[in-house]
Amino acid sequence: MKKIIFIISILIFNFSVFSQTTDAFRDECTTITMGKKATDDGSVRTSHTDDSHRTRSNVFITPAQDHKAGETVTMYKRVWCDTTKMKSYRSDSIGVIPQVSHTFAYINSAYPCLNEKQLGIGESTIGGRASLQSDNGLIDCQRLCALLLERCTTARQAIHTCGNLLKEYGWIDAGECLTIADKNEVWHLEIYGPGKGNKGAVWVAQRVPDEHIAVCANASTIKEIDTNDKDFFLFSDNIFSLALDSGWWKKDEPFVFCYVYAPQSRTMLACRRREWRVFDLLAPSLKLDPNAENYPFSVKPDSLVSLEKMMSVFKDYYEGTEFDMRKNITVANQEGKMVISPLANPFMNPEELKIHKVNGGWNALGERPIAVRFTMYGTIIQCRNWLPDEIGGLVWLALDNVASSVYVPIYGSVTDLPNTYKTCGRKTGFSKESAWWAFNRVGTIAARRWGDMQKDVQQTWNPFQTDMLNKQQIIEKEALNKFDAKKPAKTIQFLTNYTNEQANLAVKMAWDLGDLLWTKYDELW
Repeated sequence: MKKIIFIISILIFNFSVFSQTTDAFRDECTTITMGKKATDDGSVRTSHTDDSHRTRSNVFITPAQDHKAGETVTMYKRVWCDTTKMKSYRSDSIGVIPQVSHTFAYINSAYPCLNEKQLGIGESTIGGRASLQSDNGLIDCQRLCALLLERCTTARQAIHTCGNLLKEYGWIDAGECLTIADKNEVWHLEIYGPGKGNKGAVWVAQRVPDEHIAVCANASTIKEIDTNDKDFFLFSDNIFSLALDSGWWKKDEPFVFCYVYAPQSRTMLACRRREWRVFDLLAPSLKLDPNAENYPFSVKPDSLVSLEKMMSVFKDYYEGTEFDMRKNITVANQEGKMVISPLANPFMNPEELKIHKVNGGWNALGERPIAVRFTMYGTIIQCRNWLPDEIGGLVWLALDNVASSVYVPIYGSVTDLPNTYKTCGRKTGFSKESAWWAFNRVGTIAARRWGDMQKDVQQTWNPFQTDMLNKQQIIEKEALNKFDAKKPAKTIQFLTNYTNEQANLAVKMAWDLGDLLWTKYDELW
């Protein structure tokens, strides 16, 4: 009976996750970027959490290809679909654009993330003025990520390519921020539609200084633009005229991009509190105000940031701060002291938030931590200029809620991934053939008694994560020993085998961990 009740509670929990909506195609993501002099290993980094149980869960490799003259590539528009086993987006074809003669291989996640040339992309939806969105075009955010990874080798080239593509074929999505990294630098590119019925886009890109870190958490962060500094700013030719013609800016006023094109995003606690948290975790000496409306575009961290530290930031849910949503859900311990209840969890669904009178979710006062229950996957991307592209580009991928998951390494040159990673759990419904469900099950069960179960989660994942991080130099040294620039196949196969071994092991451990949680706490449901 206890397990029947628990199963019902899980179904209600998942239904509330899937039924929660904001903007039509809003994926509530966090992306953190780091220049090469801000990281402990000299890598340029970008990242992404796809915080939406509406996108696909599978990840696969799209190979490099040569194309004949006259070939085209199909563009798609995301459409809400509730006819499949799990409600999600479907993609409807809406037109074609000309294909280029050669396209690079890339890792094809829901938002494609890294190509074979060490070009990496993160993403965060930033909305913008509703009147900016236009359906007169062909390119949305997911398609744009794929186009840039197929065609570009550097961040600057990607930004210019983006501008040309959107000017000719049109942007049909809400406001988006793409965080684009290559082997030497990382940029934040913010894109908005040109206005209802118009074709094109308005956009601006700002480079993160090499010594700095930056964050985008569903809000525009680019402010003043130095039009004379092309080393740090790039922008569309309509950026001032559109604002002037629309009455959002006057020539005698300061031009602050985020307030001109996305003013509402600066009012959302769910957005700006995450900005504060990232900066406070990595640069606490700045003592930034957690209630401020604005923060610097980028800051210098107090110390060089390791991969392990970056991973811990993505697992954060304000634990130990006044913004921890569990803080008032308390019980008396054995000594009679009031402590946070083991049943309290930082990943409450909307109904639980109401019951406990917690301000969470997408309202003007709502809190939203970095780690959330509805993450489909998270990435941390390393781009390294001292290594061959076959070895230097690396995605650390975590499936489902990062707080209850683990990051596994996927090198940008690998030719294949395990079948479980290529199987979309959103289409199949629950399936042991889908890697995502192994991690989703862990996260869903652990949230029911987070105070206790998180200890089991950490005891499983922390040693495994540390082992993979420690192995990185060993594996890459061996890959370099095998490397031949003219015949890199041996190195690529070696890295493909290693990636698949670690990914398969992580999935097995996730299923075992789910079984452990299910049985160990049987008497406490």
